Amino acid sequence: MPSYPVEFVASEEEALRYRVKAELRRRMRGLRKAFPAAACAERSARIVRRLGMLEPILRARNVALFWPMEDRHEVDLRSLDSELRVRGARVAYPAIDPHKGTMTFRFVSHLDTMKEMGSGFFEPAATEPEAVAGAIDVILVPALAVDSRGHRIGYGAGHYDAALPQHAQRSASIAVAFDFQLIAEVPATTRDVRVGWVVTDARDIRV
Repeated sequence: MPSYPVEFVASEEEALRYRVKAELRRRMRGLRKAFPAAACAERSARIVRRLGMLEPILRARNVALFWPMEDRHEVDLRSLDSELRVRGARVAYPAIDPHKGTMTFRFVSHLDTMKEMGSGFFEPAATEPEAVAGAIDVILVPALAVDSRGHRIGYGAGHYDAALPQHAQRSASIAVAFDFQLIAEVPATTRDVRVGWVVTDARDIRV
């Protein structure tokens, strides 16, 4: 058996992991899209109920949610937004800088000020205050697939992998997904950032 340099083996393995992730991403998008919208809404409600009882959420004063891409049958957390505001918590949403391609979180005072700006989901206006590092207690993270170790597959842009480390010192990170999106193992790559919790409509896992 030939002997290869470590760098070659590592790069080949990394390339394989990226290819497997791309295939899993394609399959999970199709599987979730095939699920009836009514079933997704019901499962989303179960996820919100579980989140509402989760310790990091219960003590959080500042929470970052995400706006669902309804045409892709993404988990809908909008009812959690209402619950958080009733108890006085501030709610932030991701915003994509169109020039830099980077993602930040902005606190939103009224949801009717949010608009679709080309990323496929509603975003806060640029005038809304940005959440600086350390200002958010909990960040809810979308996923196409996730495993019990906290590794997830997103849409491939890497926005959350870049943003989470900036808030890691204080923020708890929670990936949310439908239970059929929980898989045995996500082929993690060097740029991937794990979350601290995984919550589905059937279970919650502390990583």
